Amino acid sequence: MGRLSIILWIFILLGGLPLFAGAERSVLFLGDSLTAGLGVQAEETYPQLLGAMLSQDGITDVRIVNGSISGSTSASALARLQWYRGKLHPSVLFLALGANDGLRGLTIDEMEKNLAEVIAAAQAQGMTVILGGMELPPNYGDDFTDAFRKVYRDLAARYALELIPFLLEGVGGVAAFNQADGIHPNAEGHRRIALHVYPFLKQHLMEPHATRKK
Repeated sequence: MGRLSIILWIFILLGGLPLFAGAERSVLFLGDSLTAGLGVQAEETYPQLLGAMLSQDGITDVRIVNGSISGSTSASALARLQWYRGKLHPSVLFLALGANDGLRGLTIDEMEKNLAEVIAAAQAQGMTVILGGMELPPNYGDDFTDAFRKVYRDLAARYALELIPFLLEGVGGVAAFNQADGIHPNAEGHRRIALHVYPFLKQHLMEPHATRKK
């Protein structure tokens, strides 16, 4: 073995160069506290549960990356995507933002603009985008809640996205599946979200085009 080969092999062993650089796909979750898992253990969050479910089904080349931040709004999505894009080259973006926009009364137009920017950027980089829709409590009024809900449907149609109409389906508003604040899912709530989301995610990972992008 020549000197150059020895140096390269040491470099690999030290972690400077991945030995199987293209063997793993990444799914990036960009969300707020609902996805970050405020109030539960990291392994109890629905993104981590989804990773375990994929492994159990023999899909072992997928890395789950939870890039969610509690309190975040749609305004931070594009910058966060760009940061992770440079580190991970995600194959799939799971976008689950907007709840804080609605709860804080931010404008619907601004939320739609922010989400549209990150979706367009992800697709331009070859990522599949799954959009996790949100709902607002009825006390915000029919006009606002209807307009809020419509943003997700319009974006899904405009960008040909897979839409999960309500990420918290069967969990939101159900006391047994939420923490004392009535907003954030408990461990059982996260388990139910994972069961709800899993068919959507698995479908995209099983499709031939869902390979890691360079």
